[in-house]
Amino acid sequence: MVPRALEIETPRLRLRPFRESDLDDLARINSDAEASRWLNNGKPFTRDDSWRHIAIYTGHLQMRGYTMLAIEDRKTGQLLGRCGPWFPEGWPMLEVGWLVDPNRRREGIATEAALGALDRAFENLEVTEICSLIRRDNLPSAGVAKKLGARFDRVLEDFFGGPTDIWIHTRPE
Repeated sequence: MVPRALEIETPRLRLRPFRESDLDDLARINSDAEASRWLNNGKPFTRDDSWRHIAIYTGHLQMRGYTMLAIEDRKTGQLLGRCGPWFPEGWPMLEVGWLVDPNRRREGIATEAALGALDRAFENLEVTEICSLIRRDNLPSAGVAKKLGARFDRVLEDFFGGPTDIWIHTRPE
C-alpha cells in the first residue's frame, strides 16, 4: 500500500511511486526516439535501463523521502509517463522533471503533472526554488516550463553530455 502522502492527484492524473509492474509501459515510453534525443544523448533506453530507473526512483525515495513518480491516468490506470521532485548526486539543485508517453503528448499531461508535483514539493520541502533541467533545443519541454511560470536562469554547458538550460520555478507567495 502506497502511503497517501506520496500520491498526488490532479483532475485527470494520479502521481504515485513506481512499481515493478510498470516496467513494460515505462520501457515502451523510454524507448521513444524523441525522448531519447533529450534524455540519453540520442540512444534509446533499453528495457534493462527502465528496470534500473524504477530501482533508482525507489532508492531515491528511501534516501531523500521524495522521488520521480509514475503518472497514471485516473480513469484508466494507464501509465502515462513520469514526473516529480528529483535531486540525485550531481544535480545542481532540486528538480521537477517530466516525460510523457509519446502517444499522449500535447494533451497538457506534462503541465498538469508538473504543477501537481511542484505544488507538493513547495508544500513539503523547505525550498524556495526548484529547477527543471531541459536540453537546449527541447522546445516542447521549454514550453511546459514557461506555462508553469518558470524563468530561464542559465545554461549548463556540459550536463550529462550536452548543453542544458536551467529553468527556475519559484515558491508561490
